[in-house]
This record gives sequence, C-alpha cells and structure tokens, in this order.
Amino acid sequence: MVSGNQTTTPGFILLGFSNIMNWQGLLFMIFLIIYMMILLGNGVIVFVTVLDSALHTPMYFFLRNLSFVEICYTSVTLPKMLANCLAEDGSISFTSCAAQMYFFLLLGGTECFLLVAMAYDHCVAICNPLRYTLTMTREVCVRMVAGSWLVNIPVHFGQTYLVFSLPFCGSHEINHFFCEIPPLLELSCVDTYRNKIVIFIVSLLFIITPFLYIVISYIKIARTILKMPSVQGRRKAFSTCSSHLTVVALFYGSGMVVYLRPKPRDSMDTDKLLSLFYTIVIPMFNPFIYSLRNEEMKAALWKLVSRK
Repeated sequence: MVSGNQTTTPGFILLGFSNIMNWQGLLFMIFLIIYMMILLGNGVIVFVTVLDSALHTPMYFFLRNLSFVEICYTSVTLPKMLANCLAEDGSISFTSCAAQMYFFLLLGGTECFLLVAMAYDHCVAICNPLRYTLTMTREVCVRMVAGSWLVNIPVHFGQTYLVFSLPFCGSHEINHFFCEIPPLLELSCVDTYRNKIVIFIVSLLFIITPFLYIVISYIKIARTILKMPSVQGRRKAFSTCSSHLTVVALFYGSGMVVYLRPKPRDSMDTDKLLSLFYTIVIPMFNPFIYSLRNEEMKAALWKLVSRK
C-alpha cells in the first residue's frame, strides 16, 4: 500500500491552524492542558473501575473500555498536533499518515459500537430487570467489547488502503490537523467517486445503523420509565441514561455532519472545527459527564482517595 505511492508522494504537510501563526504558542498550551485532562480524567475512570469491586458491573465494564478507547483515540492525533505547534512545518511521512488514519478510524468505529453496547445494557437493566443478570453475563460483555474491536479492524484497513492507493500528484498540503479521509481525497488527481461511495456505505453501517439502534433503545427505555409508578424511580432511571445520551448526541452528531453532509468546496475549515470537537472536546468532557452525576463513581473515587 505504501510503496505504490511513495515515489510520487514522500509525505504530506498538515496545515493545522497555520493560518494563525502568531497563536501557535497559545494553541500548544491549550492543547497540552486538554490532553493532560483527557489522560487524567479517563485514566482515573479506568483506574477506579478496576480497583473498586463495587464497580465490577457491566455498566462500568463498558465505561472502563470506553475511557481506554478515548485515551488511545486522542493519542493518535493530539501528540502530533502538539509537535506541529512547536515545529511549525507540519510534515508527516506517507506511512505515518496512513497509520494515523487507520488507527483513528479503528478507534472511532470501536467507540461507536461501545456506545451501542452501553445502550443495550441500559435497555436490559430498565426494561427487563429480572433477566438482567442472566442476560448481561461477564462472557456476553467481553464478547460485545471484543466484537466492537474486531468488526472494525478489516473494514477500516480496507478504507485506508483505498485512500492511500490513490495518486496524490497535486499539492501535498492537508488542510487539517491530522490525516482524515475528506481532506486527503481533495489532494488526489483522479476521480474519487468510488472512495466517496465506500465512505457513505461505511458511514451507513458504522454511524447511522448504530445510532438508530441507540435511538430505538431509548424510545423503549422512555416508554418503560414513564410507566413506573415511583417518581424517584423515574428520576433515577433518567439520571442513569442522561450521561450516555449526552455523549451519544455529541459524538454521533458531529461525526454525521462531517462524514454525511454534502461537501461544498469551502467546507474544509468547517470540517476541521467539527473534527476538533469530536476528537478533543468530547473526550475531555466524557469523564465529567459520566462522573459528576454518578454517585457510585464519586463514592468510589472518594473511598480511593481516603484510603491513600
């Protein structure tokens, strides 16, 4: 895959936010603080849910895996962004660009399916509580997480192969802060219609279909909650689901806008800002969204701090 284009395309230039050169030092500090917050916040969730036996439940098992994916997901793009803020040339080799795209797609797709697994867990817990322990066994949870990874590996390898099999004989400047499919297709000097069809099909299967399943699950959950006689029970059920719904809306919403909306010629700057949202902002806020309104997480964290 790499050797076919290496002679004509030795590498690329990530433009990032080079249009505001005077702000590179400030951007470096902002992105560094955000990266540290992402590592710390999601790392704490992984750490606490592993150590506290009270959190060894399916919900926290999925949350732990989601936080681990968030750490890896941001580590694919943010360190290079930080380096480019200091180096200012933004160069990235052909192989590194292909690797960055592949792992970005793999981890993003895995997160999509983990969010589906969490929705299924909530649906079973609220709509069929008597069968919850029989349905959500340890083996089932492990299979759901493993499936979230395995189903993405070949699909996104194929997507990456199709993109980097294209000849890039024009400008090598990528109007983005990492190697993402839409700006790379803009650099190809051949028709990319086949690639756009593949993007649409993959988006349909890996974004729209999971999102629709989550929506259907929450319609079923809402109907069950509204039938509950206890106001306190309804409030607790809505509170349990609200964190997950917030993350789903932010993550899927920004992703669908970037990959599924029609692309005008001047849309790259808009896509860059939206990508910043779902690659950096959402992973930064996830620990707060899942922890601040979760009494069990706060109690486990306080217990761990007190013990230390």
